[in-house]
Amino acid sequence: MYELHDIVEMKKAHPCGVNRWEIIRMGMDIKIQCTGCKRLIMMPRKEFDKKMKKVLEKAGE
Repeated sequence: MYELHDIVEMKKAHPCGVNRWEIIRMGMDIKIQCTGCKRLIMMPRKEFDKKMKKVLEKAGE
């Protein structure tokens, strides 16, 4: 579904105006970083699964 360093789109855009996030850490919690302003957000995996819209870029591409 998604892996470390994938670029994902969330359902709501970040206040900086960008809606592209890079997955930085995966485990029980997932840490994502805004590709625009570099803000870090950590949330439980269950919440991330609800809020993620789609994977835009896979890590290896």
